[in-house]
Amino acid sequence: MNNIHNTTPLEVGHFHRIDINLYPLFIAIFEQKSISKAAQLLCISQSAVSHALQRLRTQLNDELFVRSGQKMLPTPFAEQIYQPIQTALLSIQSIAMPKQAFVPSMLQSLKIAIHDEIEPIIFPQLVNHFAQLNLDIQFLSSKLDRKNMLADLSAQQIDFVIDLVQPYQANLQFENLIEDHFVVCTQQTEMDLSLYLSSPHIGVSSRRTGILLEDIYLNRQQLSRQIFLRCQHYSTALQVLSQYPNSILTIPQSILKHLNYAENLHIHALPIELPRITMGMYWHDHVKQNPRHQFLRQEILKIFD
Repeated sequence: MNNIHNTTPLEVGHFHRIDINLYPLFIAIFEQKSISKAAQLLCISQSAVSHALQRLRTQLNDELFVRSGQKMLPTPFAEQIYQPIQTALLSIQSIAMPKQAFVPSMLQSLKIAIHDEIEPIIFPQLVNHFAQLNLDIQFLSSKLDRKNMLADLSAQQIDFVIDLVQPYQANLQFENLIEDHFVVCTQQTEMDLSLYLSSPHIGVSSRRTGILLEDIYLNRQQLSRQIFLRCQHYSTALQVLSQYPNSILTIPQSILKHLNYAENLHIHALPIELPRITMGMYWHDHVKQNPRHQFLRQEILKIFD
């Protein structure tokens, strides 16, 4: 097993044998888990990445990455050296890149990955706020990919992820934007817990499988409901709801406010106490001191104060 000796004195005479250009490539493969994506990020060919990786493997005497299906997964040694290499490269970057005072007029784009149900809540306010600052910014909204969000944020392919609060992930920072709660939408004129649990429900999720958030909370209280339809969008659910008098949709209030629904539908308070929904923005911690990123974070927080 290779070892990292943080207390080893600097031997400047050895550096002629070290190709430092191989280490950003290592970071790119580690974070993207893909030769082709690393090549795209570095603007070089896949063949060049493969050859460079082979040189680094020889230099470090470790395989570094092994293929598993479509992914390149790090070896234990690669896991061990990732953080020290990233820290060293960030230090070199901060020294080598010329210091330049940041002014908002330098902003060119704002790239956010967001669930398409949340987009109507966030983006109109976002665009309006920055328009009032007289900034000529291109706004880019992309589909949320939770599996790759850490890699995408680290590679700065996106500036922020806006999503429901997720379990803790190392290297991610989070700031709360919106507190929300569920309400009940149905043609039924009254609602109580017995009726809620016995009625047929429509569930909404972009995932093909997996338990819904509401059912996680219900199951903790040893309660359950019957879902007769599981669809991807709340707008679809609302259309189906108008055709089935006894059916029920549980929906975050802030999302419902931005959707059209039939006049025969009634909105009721949820007849059971469930935790409030926390929605906020994520970013990678290696940009937390970046002046551009700090400005964007401050302005976005102003919108939702």
